[in-house]
Amino acid sequence: MLRPLFISHGAPTLPFEDVAARHFLEGLAATMPRPRAILAVSAHWETRIPTVNAVERNQTIHDFSGFPQPLYRLSYPAAGNPHLAERVVDLLAEAGLSAATDTTRGLDHGAWVPLMLAWPNADIPVVQLSVQSQLGPGHHLEVGRAIAPLAHEGVLIVASGSFTHDLSSWRGQAGMAEPEWVTAFADWFDAALKEGRICDLLAYRRLAPHAERNHPSEEHLLPLFVALGAAGPDASAHRLHSSNTYGVLRMDAYAFGH
Repeated sequence: MLRPLFISHGAPTLPFEDVAARHFLEGLAATMPRPRAILAVSAHWETRIPTVNAVERNQTIHDFSGFPQPLYRLSYPAAGNPHLAERVVDLLAEAGLSAATDTTRGLDHGAWVPLMLAWPNADIPVVQLSVQSQLGPGHHLEVGRAIAPLAHEGVLIVASGSFTHDLSSWRGQAGMAEPEWVTAFADWFDAALKEGRICDLLAYRRLAPHAERNHPSEEHLLPLFVALGAAGPDASAHRLHSSNTYGVLRMDAYAFGH
């Protein structure tokens, strides 16, 4: 089994930054078997129903503005895998979840930034799966449970978001120490994951300290629930990395299952 992953992808400039999260991602591939394909679940593709891209070759989407020009020259031309895209849709349908394919979309930076650091040769086929921010954690846990068989079929599920994501505080906190309200949320969430408190995790906006401040909107945390569900009955969590960029962005990463 390839353990499903949740990765915090940080700012689009992560490939240029000398920070712990970048170095962690650069060494990630060496810690696991080589997958035959990757299913990337990105916070930056939001759709009404789960949607997968079914393309022969992925285009690199620069879905941001106002960053240094070298960032716009980065490319991650990984092959797609239309057969895997069909498999994802079929698994979701078997679980009673409507799904769709998109035959033109490439990879947004939530997918290609971490993949570029971990697998820089772009020689593993990548399919991307969207999130439905209006449907919440429970839906995404079910999506993950539906696609759990992929982890036994040589497919690495890489859920990409952010452990904390309050961009309204980002500019004011850059270069500052991590504030208490970020630490308290991250500590609560880490404990709930490691203790397997699924019900508490699903109700995190009510139970976790400073939940709405750390996630004013949910899209950057929802991929974590897909990875959690994709581990199947054994949803044990193992923290692979913990660090902070820009004061308020926790860059934690987890693997799920044994």
